[in-house]
This record gives sequence, C-alpha cells and structure tokens, in this order.
Amino acid sequence: MVDQRKQAISIRLGENDVRNVKRIAKRLGVRDSDIIRYAVKSMLGRIAPLCDEAIAGRNLVPVLIESGDELIRYFELDSYRLESIINEHAGDELRVERDDIALLAMGGLRDQYLVMRMNQGHGMLADAALPTRSLRNYLYDKYVYRSGENKPVDSKQVQADGDSRNGVQRPAA
Repeated sequence: MVDQRKQAISIRLGENDVRNVKRIAKRLGVRDSDIIRYAVKSMLGRIAPLCDEAIAGRNLVPVLIESGDELIRYFELDSYRLESIINEHAGDELRVERDDIALLAMGGLRDQYLVMRMNQGHGMLADAALPTRSLRNYLYDKYVYRSGENKPVDSKQVQADGDSRNGVQRPAA
C-alpha cells in the first residue's frame, strides 16, 4: 500500500515572493498553501525526467532545453556539473557531446556570445535575432529528432513556405 499522507515542510521565501503568493491566492480565492503546492507540482511536472536515473544522455536534452535555462541559472550549474547530470548513467549511444553541453550551460548567457559560439565551432549558422531558438533547434535536431526522424512540422515554417488554404498545409521543401 502506498502511503498517501501529506507531509508538512518548511521553506524560506523572500518578502516579495510571499507578497506575490498572497496576492495570487487572494485573486484566485484560494489559500496561500494551494498556490505553493501548485508551483511545486508544476515545477515537478516540467522536470520529472530528472527524478528517474534511468533517463540519461540525449533523453534529458528536451527537459534541459525547455527548462534548463532557469535550472542552470538558479542552481548555478556549470558545464562540468551538467555533463555529470546528463551523461553519468548514459550508454555510449546516448551520450551528449561536451561542446553541446557547454552550449546548454551558456544558454543563460548573453545572446551575442551564444551566437558567436554556435557559429564558431558547430558548422551551423545561428540566427543572431533568435539565438536561443537556434540553440533549441540545433539540440533537438541533433539529439531528439536525429536525422529528421519523427520531426514534427514547424507550423510557422509551413505558413511562411506552404499553402494553408482549406486547412491543407504543405511542408517546406
């Protein structure tokens, strides 16, 4: 039988965070603790793959791309620590290259530096206007949709390059 009891925990929040929790709770007509539980459950849902040590290497790339910037900044993760988190339990076929982990770690840095680094060593031309999007696309293409397999059609690209009349969308060539 699984223990369903709830457990009280103590957390420290800054004055501004407490004030914002109270404002949101008041506006929604719920208790402060409901807002905090929602925030915790929401965060756990976003980074759930980190709970499972069997998920490693390229299989962690999506969670780190989607929420990694916040994780990296908040927990001050450098590329060495990220490499350990990503590749520690990964087999050779699932490992993420060190240069790509360094790019993930730099995701929170100034965009111009990220563009320069992506253009410099990876044989790809990053879009200076959208470096984070370029990094996201690069890592997804390399580790998630290897060689284009099972890659979903980008709806913005379809609208720009395709025909969307009558609900028919034609992918760009």
